[in-house]
Amino acid sequence: MSYPGRRRGTKVKGVQFTLMVVGSSGTGRTTFVNTLCESDVLQHKVSDDPRSANAESPINIRPEGIRIALTVVDTPGFGDNIDNEFGFQEILHYLERQYDDILAEQSRIKRNPRFRDNRVHACLYFIAPTGHSLREIDIELMRRSLPRVNIIPVIGRSDSFTSTELRSFKKRIMEDIEHYDIPIYNFPYDVEDDDEETIQENMDLRASLPFAIIGSEEEIEIQGEMVRARIYPWGVAEVDNPDHSDFTKLRSAILSTHLGDLKALTEDVLYETYRTEKLSRSVHSDIRDSQILPEELATQSVRLKEEQLRREEEKLREIELRVQREINEKRQELMAKEESLRNLESRLAAQGASSPY
Repeated sequence: MSYPGRRRGTKVKGVQFTLMVVGSSGTGRTTFVNTLCESDVLQHKVSDDPRSANAESPINIRPEGIRIALTVVDTPGFGDNIDNEFGFQEILHYLERQYDDILAEQSRIKRNPRFRDNRVHACLYFIAPTGHSLREIDIELMRRSLPRVNIIPVIGRSDSFTSTELRSFKKRIMEDIEHYDIPIYNFPYDVEDDDEETIQENMDLRASLPFAIIGSEEEIEIQGEMVRARIYPWGVAEVDNPDHSDFTKLRSAILSTHLGDLKALTEDVLYETYRTEKLSRSVHSDIRDSQILPEELATQSVRLKEEQLRREEEKLREIELRVQREINEKRQELMAKEESLRNLESRLAAQGASSPY
């Protein structure tokens, strides 16, 4: 994100970190999270309902000896519909709800000592490995969410490219990000305040954007060692091999070297910006509301609720129609298989009858 240069966060123990993963089905979100956490945090399942987005999964991990209370926020169903407007709204509303919760908590006279801060510190946006460029849905989601979260673009299932194809795809994505003025988190640094090692590390990470990711929940033996990898007819793609994947770079950045910076940007810049906007709107709203009759306010509230219900009903109808179509297709396939089976049985019976034995 285009903020002033910041020194990378120092390693601390016992920190809470919230990571959101966004991307359409088949981009490798679930496998990546399970690989990152080295456990089955997310289940491989299909979700057609965008309202099931923002599924939270808390887990404690210890990368490089650091105890992190990690909360993974998954977004199943996003990008799988023709109209993804509801999915956009759900993700943005979730991000803002976390800010609203802490704003309300900070406004209390007596605060809750058990209050959990669920502000999202980083969002990994999984770009489909099309080999072309950013899709409209990619641009729209990143543009809408960027004022509320640090977005880091990644290419899921990057082992589907050759090295040359991957370099070209990365180049086109970064050109699109610059063309559409999408201020992603680009590992900022300050040449005057940061040391040479920090500057070089951030330059290397920036040059790796978008991170090319391979995930695997299985281990195989290679030269006597068990490694996480994917096996193909042409060879093996290793998750932790920097020549095959940027997985280790990304894991180290979000869970170690830049964890503090991502949290600081969220709390000091993104949240404070939202807080200022929210309070300003509240003041202006109070002034306007004082000039509106109570009857008009009630009418406006009813209209808004009716409109919201209408949109939700339309979404439900779309889902029902899609499910019904899928059921009809499966039924037709089953009937065709049954007919094929009957024909096969008839042929076998005819052959048995004609056989002299």
